Amino acid sequence: MYKILEKTPLNPTVTKMVIEAPLVAKKAQPGQFIIFRASEDGERVPLTVADYDREAGTVTIIFQIVGGATMELNALEEGDSLVDFVGPLGTPSKLDGLKKVAVVGGGVGCAIAYPTAKKLHELGAEVHSIIGFRNEDLVILEKEFEAVSSRVVKMSDDGSWGEKGLVTNALQKLIDDGNQYDEVIAIGPLVMMKFVCQLTKKYNIKTTVSMNPIMIDGTGMCGGCRLTVGGETKFACVDGPDFDGHLVDFDEAMHRGSMYRDFEQHERESSCNLLKKEVE
Repeated sequence: MYKILEKTPLNPTVTKMVIEAPLVAKKAQPGQFIIFRASEDGERVPLTVADYDREAGTVTIIFQIVGGATMELNALEEGDSLVDFVGPLGTPSKLDGLKKVAVVGGGVGCAIAYPTAKKLHELGAEVHSIIGFRNEDLVILEKEFEAVSSRVVKMSDDGSWGEKGLVTNALQKLIDDGNQYDEVIAIGPLVMMKFVCQLTKKYNIKTTVSMNPIMIDGTGMCGGCRLTVGGETKFACVDGPDFDGHLVDFDEAMHRGSMYRDFEQHERESSCNLLKKEVE
């Protein structure tokens, strides 16, 4: 069992948990993920490792409450335990040798972008972070990004926080100002990553994206997380989750990602009813 040592709401729909998992913490690297089950009958769900402390033996996860499994996870409190916490899985991000990088995070994707920015900072790279949210109420990890970045550009769709506009607007301005990046790392909604890649391709800037398709076993056996990258089929769980953004078929990924939307809504409603009964 994997004990929840800390639980912190970051905004109304996003929660941070620190989990006691010494064997996972010992090997975890930025870009990798775990698969958890909140209960014996729970769904297997992948979550990116948001941070880790090897000495304390802890792994931090940050998740958005969007379906039945994450609602079940969010119902647990400090002192409770998860049944499964498997990892680290996936290929670590390749960050060595980079001197100047733009890290672009959108929404809850900032939870994945942060450990990447942190590791780059530890490696001595100059990090420019662009973080975007729909509005001020959804902002997460602002101070954490400021601590590991040479420059932080804050964007919101409605202008309630930072500058009004999209992360691509901010990236375009940084490029126009003469910044030359070894690489751009974009993590967030598929549509955001698609347009970041369209922008960087014009300037021939290497761009890495983190893909999070539907995943079941996390070892490449089920094929549920398949993507088309450079015309070839890849599995996000073992070949990624990081890929060359200029080669990813984003339209296909977005279509596949929406196939189970109605099912997810049904599971969310079922979990809501179940949790209500437990409270009563």
